[in-house]
Amino acid sequence: MLSFFKSKPYLKDLLSDDYIDIHSHLLPGIDDGARSMNETAKLVKSLKEIGIYQFITTPHVSHYIWNNSPQSIIDNHSKTKLLLDDHNVKVPFNAAAEYFMDDWFENHFKNEKLLTLKDNYVLVEMSYMNAPVQLYKILFDLQVAGYIPVLAHPERYLFYHKNLNEYDKLKKAGCLFQLNLLALVGYYGERITKVADQLLKKGLYDFTGSDVHHNNHIMAFNQKIKVGNIATLKEVIANNQFFKF
Repeated sequence: MLSFFKSKPYLKDLLSDDYIDIHSHLLPGIDDGARSMNETAKLVKSLKEIGIYQFITTPHVSHYIWNNSPQSIIDNHSKTKLLLDDHNVKVPFNAAAEYFMDDWFENHFKNEKLLTLKDNYVLVEMSYMNAPVQLYKILFDLQVAGYIPVLAHPERYLFYHKNLNEYDKLKKAGCLFQLNLLALVGYYGERITKVADQLLKKGLYDFTGSDVHHNNHIMAFNQKIKVGNIATLKEVIANNQFFKF
């Protein structure tokens, strides 16, 4: 009976000192994340304080909104590394991208190499309102091109909430799932937290990510989690060691 009333842990306490974050928006001035180098430095310092040992930052690539090229991301990453050294911020980090799956992307990856999290693992997302019409064709073609899709924050796609079997279809189609850690504390709303808990219970998550854009996201790590399945959650967090560099 006592275990029923046991207090849930704070989110930051679930991260060990060797946690590797694979989803964030910390390159300055490149998308809707950090706006300046000073903001980048503050966010990176804060990530280090909550236990993030290494990270892969993943600026948006969406042709119609954030038309970032691989070269622009690589150049920004190189410059940011030097400037972080000037700020005496020592946290190893790489840069990849978070690709928006739409008609442009479907043609893009056939003609240009993608920036991956590691090897052929590529972070992808879609609209929160509806899936692309050709979603399963995109996923199939992406794998034919040699990539493994890692779907960012599946718990946030509202159109799947009424039929969780759709998540099983995505997994069978070759998608790996990346849980947004802030969903665990209710940052995006109660319904999204509930779906995240259900997906944890079903064992569908493969990796986790902070998806940090700004300081409000950092502050949310000081909240207690609102989900059960903590043992499963810890295993999924530990899976991020795969991306160690």
